[in-house]
Amino acid sequence: MREKHMHQKLISIVTLAALGLALTAAAPQADLIAAQKARIAELKKAPKSKPHLAFVSNGVADFWTIAKAGAMAAGKELGCQVTVEFPGGGLGDQKRMLEDLVTRGIDGVSVSPIDPTNQAEILTLIAEKSLLITNDSDAPKAPRLCYIGMDNYDAGVMCGKLAREGCAGGEVAIFIGRLEQDNAKRRRQGFIDGLLGRTADATRYDEPGKVISEAGYTIVGTWTDSFDRAKAKANIEDVMIKHPKLALMTGLFEYNSTLAVEVLKQTGKLGSVKLAAFDEGAEVITAIKEGTVLGTVVQDPYGYGFESIKLLHALNQGDMSMIPANGIISISAKVIRKDNAEAFWKDLKAKIKAGKEGTAKP
Repeated sequence: MREKHMHQKLISIVTLAALGLALTAAAPQADLIAAQKARIAELKKAPKSKPHLAFVSNGVADFWTIAKAGAMAAGKELGCQVTVEFPGGGLGDQKRMLEDLVTRGIDGVSVSPIDPTNQAEILTLIAEKSLLITNDSDAPKAPRLCYIGMDNYDAGVMCGKLAREGCAGGEVAIFIGRLEQDNAKRRRQGFIDGLLGRTADATRYDEPGKVISEAGYTIVGTWTDSFDRAKAKANIEDVMIKHPKLALMTGLFEYNSTLAVEVLKQTGKLGSVKLAAFDEGAEVITAIKEGTVLGTVVQDPYGYGFESIKLLHALNQGDMSMIPANGIISISAKVIRKDNAEAFWKDLKAKIKAGKEGTAKP
């Protein structure tokens, strides 16, 4: 009896210790958010006339070039200095860029974290020394003040439903840059659930290495490339050789879809192997207009850039009114098909041009 009592006491101690650790881990995030808000309140008394703000992507792609145009347009309109960084070397490169920005005394950072779980230290440093917001891919456990972007699970569902409309069944391959990012995980799962006609559940997770046979489809795998375009193209080529009956593919990062169009053209299978694309690569939009690609789900990278700088500028004036109660500025995704591809492309080109001139709003 005494042994049982001691055992229960030990379990209680361990449970309390674990709870204490969890509360300790949560406290710094809340404290750092509160500290940033306190600094913003002080800025209301002495606003920064020309703050230096940064927009940091998670890689190099045309998507981010469009985001840069938005960021630079906002900077010119609002009269602030803007630095845009594209980390081409992955996690280490992004960390180096962020550290450098902090060292230079940056007044605010909007970043799309590559691996938020393993970037807690640098994200914490930004929150301690500057103002931290995220874009495109969130880091909800980090001390960020706001996330600007879409719900990547919902956007993935949209892409999956687009694929389901254009392909009744068969073998399916998924191509994506990396799965460490929050947006990548949620987007991939949304695509799978949308394609298979499942009830939406953003907490569901199908392991990448698992073959999924359901609802008339067989998802043969998920291939990543860590933003290495040569590897990304080789992945598509290898899958098409190993799976000659492939009926459908999706590229869930911009360049994955662009390279898919290229490989499908080279193999003479553009149109016969269906492609449900993501983002607004020029080759993808052209193929949609020609009727050889089902469509694409697009974000608003220009808006991500513009709204990031607009928010950071407001915060440096002591104004927190742009931040919603839930800490998320939602910029919805939309589906581009043959019937609206031309109008979308015309609008996008106008935004990029205006971004270079600093004359337009998203």
